[in-house]
Amino acid sequence: MSEQAISVAIAYDFDGTLSPGNMQEYDFIPKLDVSPKDFWEKARVLAEANQMDTILAYMWLMIREANVRGIAVRKSDFHDFGEQIRLFPGVADWFSRINIYAQSKGIRLEHFIISSGIREMIEATPIHPEFKKVYASAFMFDHNGVACWPALAVNYTTKTQYLFRINKGSLDVHDNSVINKFVPTEERPVPFENMIFIGDGETDIPCMRLVKEQGGHAIAVYQPEKTGSKEHAEKLVEEGRATLFTVADYNQGKGIDLAVRAILDRIEATSRIR
Repeated sequence: MSEQAISVAIAYDFDGTLSPGNMQEYDFIPKLDVSPKDFWEKARVLAEANQMDTILAYMWLMIREANVRGIAVRKSDFHDFGEQIRLFPGVADWFSRINIYAQSKGIRLEHFIISSGIREMIEATPIHPEFKKVYASAFMFDHNGVACWPALAVNYTTKTQYLFRINKGSLDVHDNSVINKFVPTEERPVPFENMIFIGDGETDIPCMRLVKEQGGHAIAVYQPEKTGSKEHAEKLVEEGRATLFTVADYNQGKGIDLAVRAILDRIEATSRIR
């Protein structure tokens, strides 16, 4: 094996992948005194009526509904909402465990979030320090620190942009100088074949397909207690969009743990024989 560490990246969706449900439903939507179903339906109608991106629609609706009800939406408030987010079993210590395993293989492993959820909420979770970069929808805040406009909307197609940013090492979203520049494959910091994408839903399909078609690995996770979740994950594999599917349990010895370790073994072995 080469003395130089092998660069590997794992990119994760958030809602339904690292955490059950949608992050807005833990604390924010209950404060609006509406049901999650009604909130998301309002967002859908708003998007349809205005031919609007669905992510922009729900973000705008969050601000409007909060303002109507006198609910504060400062950055600190979003952090408070984010502190209520629950994580799947094993997520809390997953990163330290898999990092140690990667190091034992001579692999420099980095973790990324690519999510349509709210960045300010993700930043309040205990696992936030584990990520090299969090690519998620985010708000712009006025001089009083109050959310006034969406700063970044990450939808199912724009998600793939961030995989190329990881691939090319162009990690700042405001900087397009490298992402649009031709970079020979052998000079890219993280080859696609050294990428793992973990997701659960429809918005993850473009990322899964891109990573898999470029020689990487895509893992679809499901929640056993959620109707249709396993069938959906299984279908992603059958249709060639994901490499494998497994339950959303990150504890040692469970499906994700075994699968990622096996993928890291393969990446290390492939690098060693090149």
